[in-house]
Amino acid sequence: MAPGDCRFYNNLIMQKVAAGFQSSENALSSQELELARLIVTTLNLETRPADIDPHARLYGEGLGLDSIDILEIALAISKTYGIRLKSDDENNVRIFSSLRSLHEHIQKLQSG
Repeated sequence: MAPGDCRFYNNLIMQKVAAGFQSSENALSSQELELARLIVTTLNLETRPADIDPHARLYGEGLGLDSIDILEIALAISKTYGIRLKSDDENNVRIFSSLRSLHEHIQKLQSG
């Protein structure tokens, strides 16, 4: 094996490791998948729950939801998880910024 071959294989291995890290970072946990299913079902979306990027924006770009969609999701979450999401919460932009942030907020409310 020539020295250049080693560099090639090392670079290839590093790319695969980085790709694996990125894919695990974007993988949905089982609880996030459950929340994604709730969102897809509630809004009759044509996307598969597993295809939702946990970091993608929910509102506007990303999943493309509007304010009415967010209200419907908040109601469905309240019914499903037994928690109350307040429409006047000053953190709503952050809470509803992505599936992952919404899931983390639900976990926080359930534990507290």
